Amino acid sequence: MDKINDFVYFIGVDISKNVLDITVLNGSKQIFYERIDNTTKSLTKFLKSLVKKNINLEKALFCAEHTGIYGNNLKTVLKLNDYYLWLERALQIKRSIGIVRGKNDKIDSLRIAMYAYKNRIDSVKFQLERKEILSLKALIGLRRRLIQTKKQLSQVFIEKEFLSKQELKDLHSNCKDTLKAIQLDIKKTEKKMLEIIKLDQYLNRLNELITSVDGVGFITSLEIIVTTNEFRNIKEAKKYACYSGVVPFDYSSGTSVNKRSRVSPMANKSIKTILHMAAMSAIQCEGDLKHYYLRKVAEGKNKMSVLNAVRNKLILRIFSCVNQNRIYQKKFKLNLV
Repeated sequence: MDKINDFVYFIGVDISKNVLDITVLNGSKQIFYERIDNTTKSLTKFLKSLVKKNINLEKALFCAEHTGIYGNNLKTVLKLNDYYLWLERALQIKRSIGIVRGKNDKIDSLRIAMYAYKNRIDSVKFQLERKEILSLKALIGLRRRLIQTKKQLSQVFIEKEFLSKQELKDLHSNCKDTLKAIQLDIKKTEKKMLEIIKLDQYLNRLNELITSVDGVGFITSLEIIVTTNEFRNIKEAKKYACYSGVVPFDYSSGTSVNKRSRVSPMANKSIKTILHMAAMSAIQCEGDLKHYYLRKVAEGKNKMSVLNAVRNKLILRIFSCVNQNRIYQKKFKLNLV
């Protein structure tokens, strides 16, 4: 279903861990509401019941909020039947509704369905990730939790000036094996991610292109591949820069409000952090980014503003290499045919 104007039915799904609350609209008119178990079996049965009610699901727009793994059953079943699913950010739906009173799952499903009806022209069909991307996403999440756990356990050794030598010794003795095991698990996780990349020709090529850019390592490459869904969901550098929170926006109104441009807090913070580390690495390498950073700082520019510009430049270079399917060249020459 590609023509937005062909949508007749709008189905709002409020997702929770155990159940799905579903409201079906015909245009703006509610047909019915139902609560089902969040299982593939219940979803399949529900879709069959809609067909029996003479609801043409080929002309239906399913809409739900991004809810992580709790939405996997819905994604799988709708993808299997090639139905149109639109996943929208919860904050986007919430702010579009306006001032409301009261909240429960049944009402939320109706509000999601009404959001789909009113904003159908802006809908984007969800592209289910390949199993390799789903595996990488799970491993990246695991690695992130392992690193966070390691950081929490190691925090006490940073505050060593508040502890005696004996206390530090006892603490280290009681958690050194755990820290060692966590570090081993981190390495095993990274090894597994590398295996997935190496076994897939397309992913291996993407990783080769991305890591050819100075300052960009394997983990940064994986995060970008996963968050763009292999550059299928986000194909433009500007959109990804906005998504990762490195684009400054104006804040002005008339003559009384005129603040300096700032980056938005509405962004993928983990990606922003990873890009920051990549930028820090890039300005340590001999090359134009290092010279750019030093020149701008010497001109009196704020260091964080310059680093943010470097993050943006890294994104532009990565997307340019991927879109042109070429390794990054420090002195690139355009070949005219």
